[in-house]
Amino acid sequence: MMKNIPELFGSMCFNEAVMKERLPEKTYKALKKTIDENAPLSEDIASVVADAMKDWAIENGAVYYTHWFQPLTGATAEKHDAFIAPAADGKVIMEFSGKELIKGEPDASSFPSGGLRTTCEARGYTAWDPTSYAFIKNGVLCIPTAFCSFGGHALDKKTPLLRSMEAVSKQALRIVKLFGLTDVKKIESTVGAEQEYFLIDKEAAFKRKDIIYTGRTLFGSNPPKGQELDDHYFGSLKSRVSAFMGEVNEELWKLGIMAKTKHNEVAPAQHELAPIFVSTNLATDQNQITMEIMKKVALKHNMVCLLHEKPFAGVNGSGKHNNWSLSTDTGVNLLNPGKTPSENMQFLVFLCAVIKAVDEYQDLLRISAASAGNDHRLGADEAPPAVISMFLGDDLDGVLAALEKDEHYVDKEGVKMDTGPMVLPNLPKDNTDRNRTSPFAFTGNKFEFRMVGSNQSIADANIVINTAVAKVLDGFAGVLEQAEDFDAALHTLLKQTIRAHKRIIFNGNGYDDAWQKEAQKRGLLNLKTTVDAVEHLLDEKNIALYEKYGVYTREELEANYDIYLENYSKIIHIEASSMVKMSQKEIIPMSIEYVKDLCEASNIKKQSSAAVSTFAEDDLAKKLSAQTELVYKATEALEEAVHKAEKMDDIHAQARFYCDTILPLMKALRKPADVIEFSCPRYRWPYPTYGDLLLSVKE
Repeated sequence: MMKNIPELFGSMCFNEAVMKERLPEKTYKALKKTIDENAPLSEDIASVVADAMKDWAIENGAVYYTHWFQPLTGATAEKHDAFIAPAADGKVIMEFSGKELIKGEPDASSFPSGGLRTTCEARGYTAWDPTSYAFIKNGVLCIPTAFCSFGGHALDKKTPLLRSMEAVSKQALRIVKLFGLTDVKKIESTVGAEQEYFLIDKEAAFKRKDIIYTGRTLFGSNPPKGQELDDHYFGSLKSRVSAFMGEVNEELWKLGIMAKTKHNEVAPAQHELAPIFVSTNLATDQNQITMEIMKKVALKHNMVCLLHEKPFAGVNGSGKHNNWSLSTDTGVNLLNPGKTPSENMQFLVFLCAVIKAVDEYQDLLRISAASAGNDHRLGADEAPPAVISMFLGDDLDGVLAALEKDEHYVDKEGVKMDTGPMVLPNLPKDNTDRNRTSPFAFTGNKFEFRMVGSNQSIADANIVINTAVAKVLDGFAGVLEQAEDFDAALHTLLKQTIRAHKRIIFNGNGYDDAWQKEAQKRGLLNLKTTVDAVEHLLDEKNIALYEKYGVYTREELEANYDIYLENYSKIIHIEASSMVKMSQKEIIPMSIEYVKDLCEASNIKKQSSAAVSTFAEDDLAKKLSAQTELVYKATEALEEAVHKAEKMDDIHAQARFYCDTILPLMKALRKPADVIEFSCPRYRWPYPTYGDLLLSVKE
């Protein structure tokens, strides 16, 4: 029986309520100032916090603590240390110092660094992030931290994310001050990250080598019924799934994670979890925790949670919808159109800033959603295309068009409104329909970036959005702060921005082939693969952006470039090698054995006295033999290509080879193998089929 939810919520989290209760008032105020204003925290204050944190953790069953961080693997990392310290009488005491809270020193030698240090340079540092609450997980006090090298370079995703949040806050503050919001001290980017995933039976999953090694199926013919009837979407939850979701929510609520919505998604065995908005830093940490908890809880329920972007061909893949907005510390959502003309104008400044940012840095946005897994998903029926565009809806599109041309705007009710300075219509909160084909859609009071893959960290996308918007707001503020006539300058600035960047706005069907041609005419980028996208990371304009706002140094970007490509190559290498082994050890031998059985059955019939036709046996043996030959040749070609790729020294050339050569060879192998699966008896095929997997959770 679940506890009282308000009592349960945050019970395993060292949150503000716990701090206020357990810390001396002076210490609490100093810590709050650090959290709210990025003020430095002395070691004396940290020692008091550490002692209170230790006592609270022990009372809640924790024996160990860890600096929990997010290296460039995209996952999380932790090293556990016990609270014990030696006492004079040969016993131990429980101890945790301010120094241990603030700074840790894990071995950094085996984490991706992109050449920022050599393997022998093992030292790395973790630094406490007080803006993200510590929490208890599996009897361990987890302290969210940043992770950097001995030389001070960021080796994680949290550090540049915090830098980007500071950059956008600083520039957005300049804008809101111009609109009279003088009481605002801080502006935070906020995010709600919807998480899609698949649940399949553990026994069935563990019989698939491809799922074990890669998280997705590398072979598999489509079942007679997939998602065609749309009967799974928002359908009633199966009991095992409902029990899983209930336990996941309970575990998340204990950690103060506001898991709000759960439902079946479109594909069979696919589901979604959605949280309430929090600050981007906290949302990123919480999404990493959510993915970990979903995987662990699924196993307890004899299921496997698949977070791969495209675990099954022919059915919808999984994304992570990144709902982004900006909010002041006084509670104002800067992307809410507001109820008065002045609020409208403030809203339009931030709206136009996002439009310009997305247009100018569409390459970086695409990179932020680039991965070997997500390449299979983008452009399919469940995900936006690789071309970045923005959906605003007819109302906003009409307002911007009228503003650009100095014309009256006529709303849906036929009311004519002047679009001069300070006299814009009161836009309703939900003034747009949802466009599932748009990568970057305005949805009432936020932008939904739908391109992020289900297995990816949301840090990358939000680093780009925050930094690009900061750069545009910086430019806007520079113009408006110097203006003699603010209203006129603002009107001109908005008009110029709309005219220069309206090409990025597209309210139509992103899946339509005509859009691909239209996007090309508009000069929009169509970066179809991870390699195509990452090639733009080191463009000078992108380096200049990140260096100007202190988010990444050139060296850090060069390291990230190498890590992106290296990780891409490793993933394809594992997949290709898995296909080769599965083909050589199971699919080819099985098919040869079955053809042999068919031939023997045919011979027995032919030797019998009765005149019995052997057409079925002969025809099937002939077809399967031909497909087996294709599988054999394709396997040989793929294995040879993998060996060639392994010998390549140039990271970019290797990634390009995996993309352009090995992936097509993998498709060439899969095609005849899937024909064999479709043609051979169920008891012969060595793996659970798509039908077995997608419908494996029955009750």
